[in-house]
Amino acid sequence: MPSNSPGTRDLAQNNTTGATHFQHESPRHEHIAPNVEDWGIFKLHDKRDEYVKELEKESYDRLVEQHGGKLDDLLSKTLFSEQRRTKEEPWKVDPPKERKTWKKLAKMLATHSLDEDEVTTADKAARNILQKVVHRYADEIVGHFKIPTFKFARRFLTFFFGRLLNAADGRSFKSLFSKNILLEERLLVKGYVEEVRELSKHGTVVFCPTHFSNLDSILIGYAMDQVAGLPAVSFGAGLNLYNTGYTAYFMNRLGAYRVDRRKRNPIYMTTLKMMSKLIIQHGVPSLFFPGGTRSRSGALETKLKLGLLGTAVEAQRQKYEDGTPGKIFIVPVILSYPFVLEAQFLIEQHLLKEGQDRYIKASDSFHSLRSILKFIWGVFSKGNKITIALGRPMDVLGNRVAADGKSYSNSGRQVSTRDYFRDQHGEVNRDYQRESEYTRMLGARIVERYHADGIVLPSHLVSYAAFGMLENTFPNNDLYALLRLPAEDFYFERESLHVVVGQLRDHLLLLSKEDRTKLSAELYDSPEEIVRKGIETLGNFHIDKPLRYDKSNRIVCDNFAMLHYYHNRLSTFSLKRKVEWPVKLVRDERVDDAFFSELEADDILD
Repeated sequence: MPSNSPGTRDLAQNNTTGATHFQHESPRHEHIAPNVEDWGIFKLHDKRDEYVKELEKESYDRLVEQHGGKLDDLLSKTLFSEQRRTKEEPWKVDPPKERKTWKKLAKMLATHSLDEDEVTTADKAARNILQKVVHRYADEIVGHFKIPTFKFARRFLTFFFGRLLNAADGRSFKSLFSKNILLEERLLVKGYVEEVRELSKHGTVVFCPTHFSNLDSILIGYAMDQVAGLPAVSFGAGLNLYNTGYTAYFMNRLGAYRVDRRKRNPIYMTTLKMMSKLIIQHGVPSLFFPGGTRSRSGALETKLKLGLLGTAVEAQRQKYEDGTPGKIFIVPVILSYPFVLEAQFLIEQHLLKEGQDRYIKASDSFHSLRSILKFIWGVFSKGNKITIALGRPMDVLGNRVAADGKSYSNSGRQVSTRDYFRDQHGEVNRDYQRESEYTRMLGARIVERYHADGIVLPSHLVSYAAFGMLENTFPNNDLYALLRLPAEDFYFERESLHVVVGQLRDHLLLLSKEDRTKLSAELYDSPEEIVRKGIETLGNFHIDKPLRYDKSNRIVCDNFAMLHYYHNRLSTFSLKRKVEWPVKLVRDERVDDAFFSELEADDILD
């Protein structure tokens, strides 16, 4: 890095100071680009054939650069894995005669490697096969964007959410057309909204959300368009979603690119990364989940998968190298659900992985239309809200950026992002190792903003306090011993829970003043009201409720594993050491009385 460029120290200590423009309200914004034909995603897909060819060339060149004279090894491993996939994991969405195609390519590779003596001829044959494989992947990955389909989906979702809001608010489907509840009253977009809207006019925005539910992409995409007034983003969608008719029809026409998680070979992964890089280079707003998959534990991500994130860094360097105008901005996005549709499935997957055979895997209910409708009904009923917080924008180095797109270091000094990509002669150059380090540091900044800009809800705080009381009742038990306890034997002493919630809330207030977290408006109420609201939202969807009031108006838990899942939302803040735990969980004496009564009855029968 040249002497006149920003140092590593500036990167490692990015700015946490400066003017704060975190928006706590959620107004509906005018669209910054009402004409869909002006959107980058439309322009890209309007020339799809040209883009596929560009993706093929970019991917092919990168693979040759990386693997050089070992193309035979690369191809043989890829072709073997693809033949095995088509045999063991075939899907309806797979192209016809796919297994036959991969067999044919494998035979071509084997024939050339055995029959040709000249290295140059064999290398030419390998490159020819590589081009065929890359073309197959590129054409599969690139989707379509159709304006009529997008506008229909927008109208349908607006009608669907709007009618559902009215019905939920009236507690009955009779209320479908009787009220006028606004979407932005329940699907909230908060945070640095004005800055992101302005930055969208100066460059390309890459959204990096937390990931808790399979509904995340739909909700974020819709909220960005209809509440925040931003153009549609391109995002990766699992190829499995294209297996069913209606889902496939819409997914294939809304600008999503296809991601086949069965394919893990280097050729496919390189093509997928080049897809992400080129989308960003072309100025199309992009969205991907740097955590890689849904949070199984319920905690905020602390370690990110850097593959796709690195494509934003590389795209920025490429734009500087090509002299292309426009800067790339990274926006962390933090979702705050009062409860999560797939919570039980996710926590049991997590516990099965961590605890091995102590848990039985549950079925994932996401694909049930009834469960999705019930979830949305549960969210919007009783005034529940989904909060989408746009975190503080940054450049691809993690530096804070102002609304005009200028970058600032930790000291508040304006810095040039371009300088980070210069060599010792002052020229912008390609250095993958350097860019890998930049990506790692960017990932750390995103994790920081997940915590700093994520909005803590009453359900998060109350479940964290309650599970903490369980842990302190049995300090010598590990997690799995705690989860084996019969939840029906215990209840939470209400006053004690209020005390714990009050202490935790006070510490969160201090963190909020230090720009280390954000609190929902409800957390400024009394501890008693926080507990009431938290239990109300946690208890109105799941069959086994994490917390609820029983017939005696005591606070009880039906399932400690579910309580653990919701507790984990605050687990990365290290709050428990700040609390003076007053009392422990109370064992229900009536359970013991019933137990001894059963023994006495058995003695009489004997």
